[in-house]
Amino acid sequence: MDRIPILRMSEFLLVTIQVDMHDRLAMALQEDLTDQIVRHRSHGVLIDISTLEVVDSFIGRMIGNIAGMSRILDAETVVVGMRPAVAITLVELGLSLPGVRTALDVDKGMQLLRTSLHGTSNGAS
Repeated sequence: MDRIPILRMSEFLLVTIQVDMHDRLAMALQEDLTDQIVRHRSHGVLIDISTLEVVDSFIGRMIGNIAGMSRILDAETVVVGMRPAVAITLVELGLSLPGVRTALDVDKGMQLLRTSLHGTSNGAS
């Protein structure tokens, strides 16, 4: 696979990473995602990493870079589905991922983006 699919859901973009990331794929995702944010004038990016078992320092920095670029393009980034081992690895690597918000799953991540954008939780809990 040479590209990660990016789905548009109203004003948000959804990225579900279903394969182990290698450096070239991560760079392509970063470029594709910024292009899609501009093209669709998206205000939120949700990245589902629930299938990733390993995140190295490059992938961790790439997630941080995506959040930074998204913020510059007026879009918030939420990462969902982080496994405990991945969280531990990121902490051990000293990666704090500034500007990246997290949620347990896609539903909670979408709720977080909606709340951030519209200031309401739509009654969901």
